[in-house]
Amino acid sequence: MKNILLYFGSFNPVHKGHIALAEHAVEKGLCDEVALIVSPQNPLKPSEELAPDLDRFEMVELACAASRYPDRIRASAVEFLLERPSYTIRTLRYLEELHGTDMRFSLLMGADLVEQLDRWMEYEEILKHYTIYVYPRSGHTVGRFADKVVLLADAPLRDLSSTAVRKAAERGEALAPMVGPEVEAYIRRKGLWNPDARLEQLDTLVGQGEATAAVYVERGKLHYKRADWGRALNDFNAALRLDGSCGEARELADMVSEILAFRYKDYYNP
Repeated sequence: MKNILLYFGSFNPVHKGHIALAEHAVEKGLCDEVALIVSPQNPLKPSEELAPDLDRFEMVELACAASRYPDRIRASAVEFLLERPSYTIRTLRYLEELHGTDMRFSLLMGADLVEQLDRWMEYEEILKHYTIYVYPRSGHTVGRFADKVVLLADAPLRDLSSTAVRKAAERGEALAPMVGPEVEAYIRRKGLWNPDARLEQLDTLVGQGEATAAVYVERGKLHYKRADWGRALNDFNAALRLDGSCGEARELADMVSEILAFRYKDYYNP
């Protein structure tokens, strides 16, 4: 029976820290293969700045192919096939139905996620039936679930994060030291986390009449970051016309109105 270590994540984007952990698992004999499962959306994380599913999957494929064990570290899009939002227990049951007779599954996760385990759907079942390997994360410790998981104290601890990669991409900085040349080339080619490219994409959606409230909110945020208050306010109000219950659009519209009222007192208070 083949041992498969499942490494779930948004991988937004995948970086060298992710791959280093997968390589460590292989080298320590924790599994026969590591599957980096690209999640459509983590129910416990906001979806802001989440790149399209296929882009994130293709970047993981590139990173796995460039790893030291390309035949044992692979990308998986299995959660793209399942009901959304994705929940780990549902994915595990799906995999058991398909491969339970010839594969044994375990999980790899960071210490920060262990702290949230009791918020997962049917987390007791996961703890009961699956080995969970935990790698250290700076500023996080394994607390009350310490006796139910396996801590990989010697796992590589790299000062990398997907957030840092996205911010560097927005600033036009070199990404290869963090993600490798293959993933950097993909990010540049697709214009991911490039504010100008994303704004152009959103403009196209609006121009084609395909904009949702979320599209207007996202475009409004880009205008907001540029201090283009008028366009930002127009977009947040457009989002509210489409979805009056959108609390984020309401909050942002109020913030911009306050900024305008402060900056243009004579206009607002003749």
